[in-house]
Amino acid sequence: MTPVVVLAPVPGRAVDLGEVPDPTFAQAIVGPGAAIDPPRGMIDAIAPISGKLLKVFPHAYVILSPDGIGVLVHLGIDTVELRGEGFTLRAKQGDQVAAGDVIVTWDSAAVVAGGRNPIVPVIILERTAENIALADAVTAGADLATGDLFLTVTS
Repeated sequence: MTPVVVLAPVPGRAVDLGEVPDPTFAQAIVGPGAAIDPPRGMIDAIAPISGKLLKVFPHAYVILSPDGIGVLVHLGIDTVELRGEGFTLRAKQGDQVAAGDVIVTWDSAAVVAGGRNPIVPVIILERTAENIALADAVTAGADLATGDLFLTVTS
């Protein structure tokens, strides 16, 4: 399989998955990956890979690549409790999307105002940590722009 490049779905500071303040993500129970601490304000969250929008909720979405790689983007911690408030869907379940397409516009400042953490875990589903390579910028905790190289799935 050729490596699948995963782009940063939102701008912000790269964060090690172990630093995410949610044990399900921090312990990689859902899968391996990394996270982004976004700026506060209105943010367009993009498709980090091309593929089918398998699941879409206001606070999270899963895209399945043609190679069978699933990528979960979760916009904030405990944001399911917001019942969609502060999130605007720009695509629908079943859509074919290209890397870079806007999926959700959300207000990370409203997430913070509501007492929740806006950190964005990006998880590779049904893979192990040995199957992904984090970009140098991610391992260094660098600031990322939307669409920057985030990680690569190698198998």
